[in-house]
Amino acid sequence: MTTRQIQLRYFASIREVIGTGSEPWHTAAGTLAELRDELVARGGAHAEALARGRAVRVSLNQAMCDESAALPEGAEVAFFPPVTGG
Repeated sequence: MTTRQIQLRYFASIREVIGTGSEPWHTAAGTLAELRDELVARGGAHAEALARGRAVRVSLNQAMCDESAALPEGAEVAFFPPVTGG
């Protein structure tokens, strides 16, 4: 199984639940969806913040994208709650 070194970033309420704004991560995931599932499987705060029932937006190398996007080596992946305005 090949693993990739990536950088995870968390913003707003997701950062508050997880307790950090960023962390390095080794992953075997091939897509952003697989990565999210891998992080949920970690349990604890990651499972709470990134659970499938929660609305979460994701960016890959600073571009918002769909979770079907392929995950390259060295990627920066950021998770955001939906943006509300006012």
